[in-house]
Amino acid sequence: MIDLLRKRRSIRVYEDRKIEPEKIEILKEALVRSPSSRGINPWEFILIDDKELLKKLSKAKEHGSEFLEDAALGIVVCGDEKRSDVWVEDCSIASILAQMSAQSIGLGSCWVQIRNRMHNKDMTSEAYVQGILGIPKNMKVESIISLGYPAENKRGVPKEKLPFTKIRMNG
Repeated sequence: MIDLLRKRRSIRVYEDRKIEPEKIEILKEALVRSPSSRGINPWEFILIDDKELLKKLSKAKEHGSEFLEDAALGIVVCGDEKRSDVWVEDCSIASILAQMSAQSIGLGSCWVQIRNRMHNKDMTSEAYVQGILGIPKNMKVESIISLGYPAENKRGVPKEKLPFTKIRMNG
């Protein structure tokens, strides 16, 4: 796991290449194996490989979602706020597990924050995504994870550049 973390970077440029069905099955399994508080599993996932839908989703935010258009796959991570008071945390765990699983099978990924972001001055990103995909209001949209084969090569952050000053022992 530490080797995956050492290499993982946000990838926003993808090859024009489909993800093999067996890799999508691995991603699906990783998503539903994601831990959740009290085993409630308030999350639901919508996998998008349709290029027109990805293009629409790439406009979810004014900035920071445009690269979805060129992704091979987007995973919309939703949580039922009526089922769990910690749906945000559960969906966040699932989102990062999707990214780490993608890394482990040779894919790149990037988190697109949707919750608490704006599509434009009059509409939230969440309302925009809900409208495109027909997601009911009680299903909150935490994130969209873009995935694909990396068309950019980013090196991991060197250990000496990590913010170890953010860690304290015993107080």
